[in-house]
Amino acid sequence: MSRGERHDAVIAGGGVVGAAAALALARLGLRVALVEAQPPVPAAGDTPDLRVYALAPDNAALLARLGAWEGVRAQRVQPYRRMQVWDAGGGAPLVFDADALGQPQLGWIVENAVLVRALWQCLPEAGVDVLAPARIAALAQEDDGVRLRLDDDRRLRARLALAADGGESALRRLAGIAAPAHDYRQSGVVAFVASERPHAQTCWQRFQVGGPVALLPFADLPALAPPGHLGSIVWSLPGAEAARLLAEPEVAFAAALARAFGGELGGFRLCSPRAAFPLRRQLAERYADGRVLLLGDAAHRVHPLAGQGVNLGLRDVAALAEVLRAARAQGRDLASPARLARWARARRSATAVDAYAFEAINAGFSGDALLPTLVRGPLLGLAGRLPPLVHALWRHAAGG
Repeated sequence: MSRGERHDAVIAGGGVVGAAAALALARLGLRVALVEAQPPVPAAGDTPDLRVYALAPDNAALLARLGAWEGVRAQRVQPYRRMQVWDAGGGAPLVFDADALGQPQLGWIVENAVLVRALWQCLPEAGVDVLAPARIAALAQEDDGVRLRLDDDRRLRARLALAADGGESALRRLAGIAAPAHDYRQSGVVAFVASERPHAQTCWQRFQVGGPVALLPFADLPALAPPGHLGSIVWSLPGAEAARLLAEPEVAFAAALARAFGGELGGFRLCSPRAAFPLRRQLAERYADGRVLLLGDAAHRVHPLAGQGVNLGLRDVAALAEVLRAARAQGRDLASPARLARWARARRSATAVDAYAFEAINAGFSGDALLPTLVRGPLLGLAGRLPPLVHALWRHAAGG
C-alpha cells in the first residue's frame, strides 16, 4: 500500500461507540478519521428506533463532556427513576428507587438512532474527518502505526486503529484477533407497546422460565400511546418460542406479553413491528494487537438482561480517553505498547466479569429446576431488604 494520508487515529465504525471514540480523541487534540459504511439517516418523526438503551449516569456524563448530550435531550429521551425486578416463581421484588439512592434519576432510556445522530452532529466542529460510506478493506501494521486501505481504494496511515465496527468486526478480523462466541440459544424479541397501566418512569423486569422479559419506559409519542404508557420491550426467549411469537397475530402476542409480566402492567397493545436478534456472549481473546484496539461490540457482546451492552462500550471509550489524556499531559508516547496493553487488560477483565455474571444470572433465573425455582424469588426479595447491597449493585450499574 502507498503511504497514504496521516492521522493519529482511524476508527472503524460510526455507531454510538465509534462516534463517541472519534469525538473523545478529537477533543484531546488528535487528528481523527472515522470510517463508516452507513451514515445515520434523518429522524423519522414518530417512528422510534427499535434499538433502545438504558444509559447509565457515567455515560450521560461522558456524552456531556463530548458536547453531545444536549443534542440527545433535544431529540427524545426518557429518564427513569425506578427499577423493579421480580421472579415469576414468587417472592418480593428487588427495587431500585432514585429517592432512596439519593439520585434525581437512575438513568435515561435513549434510542440508538438518537444517540448516533447527536454524536455525528458534533463531528464536524470537533474536526473529525468522516469517510462515509466506506469500509476498511486491508490492514498492515508497522512499528510506529498502521496502514489502511479502504474499499474505495483510499489509503490512510495512523498511529492507532480502533475497531468499533460491531460484533462481526472486519477490522478485528484483519488484525487476526479471535472472538469466540457462546450461543445462549435465545433470541431477544423487541417492540414498542402501550401498557394498560402507566409505566411510572420504571424499568420493569420479570424472570421466568425461558428468559427474562423487560419493559423500559419510553418518551411520550401521542401518535402511538397515551402519555406515560409507551414502553420498549426486550423479551429473552428460546429461539423457537421467539419465532413462534413473532408469527402470532398482534392480539395474541399482546396477551402472551401480559401473561409474561404476570398482569403487573395490565394488558398491552402492540405499537410497532416486532423484531428478534440472537443472544450470545462474545469476548475477543485480546482487546489490543499492536496498534489495533477493540471497542464496544467488536470487543465484547453480553446478555441484554442488565442493559449494559452500550454502557460497557462507552466505558471502553472513557477509559481509553483517560489513558491518552494522561500520556499527553506527561509528554509520553500516546501509543506506547505497554500503555495500550494495560488499558486492554483492564477493560477485558472488567467486561469479562460482567459478561459471565450476566450469563450466570440468566442461567439461574431462566431454568425450570425445582430448587432454583423455589429459592430465587425469595433471594431477590432478601437482596431488596439489604440497603447496602442495593446501593452496591446500583453503584456498579451506574459505572461507579
